[in-house]
Amino acid sequence: MLQSTRQFGEEKEQQACAYLTKHGLQLVVKNYHCKLGEIDLIMQDQETLVFVEVRYRKHNDYGGGLESVTRGKQRKIIRAAQYYLETSRKQNYPCRFDVVAYAKDQKINWIKDAFWVKY
Repeated sequence: MLQSTRQFGEEKEQQACAYLTKHGLQLVVKNYHCKLGEIDLIMQDQETLVFVEVRYRKHNDYGGGLESVTRGKQRKIIRAAQYYLETSRKQNYPCRFDVVAYAKDQKINWIKDAFWVKY
């Protein structure tokens, strides 16, 4: 039976969550949606809130998962994260933006501090 793209994406997000949990992070929110965008995983690494983008590319013809997190995508994630921080009253928490990218061989590549907020 063929899996839908959405089911496949949810499976990859679940695998990423399990991987990060195994490495000491705790899940805060999965698939956070707001009017400004969506964040795949919000996790906590000790005192730091971690906003995680999970990416998979079937082919690397146009770049891998990491390269698919363009500046535009980064801006959307940052805006959604700022909204989350404001509405959850967690503005004073240190934050970082990570990417979990799946390689063609299904290997997980976890990039901590994949991008930053520029003021």
